[in-house]
Amino acid sequence: MNRQAKITKIKSSIATVLVGKEEMTELVVISILARGHILLEDVPGTGKTMLAKSIAKCLDAKFRRVQFTPDVLPSDVTGIQFFNPKEQAFELRPGPVMTNILLADEINRATPRTQSSLLEVMEERQVTIDGETLALPKPFIVIATQNPIDSQQGTFSLPEAQMDRFLLLIKVGYPTLAEERQMLSMYRESEPIDTLEVVLTLEEIEEMQNELKKVTISEDIETYMLKIVAATRQSEFVEVGVSPRGTLGLMRAIQARAYIHGRDYCLPEDVKVMAPYVLAHRLVLSIEGSMRKTKEDVLLEILKSIEVPVEAGAVR
Repeated sequence: MNRQAKITKIKSSIATVLVGKEEMTELVVISILARGHILLEDVPGTGKTMLAKSIAKCLDAKFRRVQFTPDVLPSDVTGIQFFNPKEQAFELRPGPVMTNILLADEINRATPRTQSSLLEVMEERQVTIDGETLALPKPFIVIATQNPIDSQQGTFSLPEAQMDRFLLLIKVGYPTLAEERQMLSMYRESEPIDTLEVVLTLEEIEEMQNELKKVTISEDIETYMLKIVAATRQSEFVEVGVSPRGTLGLMRAIQARAYIHGRDYCLPEDVKVMAPYVLAHRLVLSIEGSMRKTKEDVLLEILKSIEVPVEAGAVR
């Protein structure tokens, strides 16, 4: 089975567990291949945790889950040095971050101090415990979930520095009536997640991550991306625009989307599809802007205002 067929199989396998989430599954695969972290946001019970667990089962990867609550400490995430009375010496005990896929469940219920414990691991793929630095396994991806902050009590809004480290923010959404009916039928007598099988090995994932870097981005597409990013910094509704990290994230995301669609070049469509997921959550709106628009509204207006290059210019 070639790699394109394996990507298709991952999406079809997830479809046996989560109904109507094909687009969301594709976005998660794109993020993993682009070495990006994912933030899943929506109300409880919409399949955020199930999606993360299903993806982990389809990959031959180590999987750890941390349920974030206000009493979780940074050391519960990164690890500790503890004194072994038998050996009369301190020993290093790495935390759950020493994995391939870390599910940070309800991340916005943790205190800012604990949230900050993920800053180093998400950006540098390493963890420092009492002065000792350990490299994390490859690949390393954080899939975090959060409930909408404005409708919850006992939550701590993620700071901009933390949000900027997520490649994609995906809002899950409710299923349609037909999809929910299909879900009832699927789960009536079984648990579909138990039937999932490994589709991709870690070696294959790493090879694909390296291959997608060779996907061509024409000068026209580069200019198109840069104009979008520049417009976020100049918008009257935006106080802080997209960072250079966001620009690099968009580049990797469109390369990954082109790759999983069997192309070795990017199209303007890749930029238009991926930009809202990659860029919107990085915006900090002004007071006036936040009263009149959402981040998604601002980003979509920017996309409409930027001239789209002709697709012929995207082909090598």
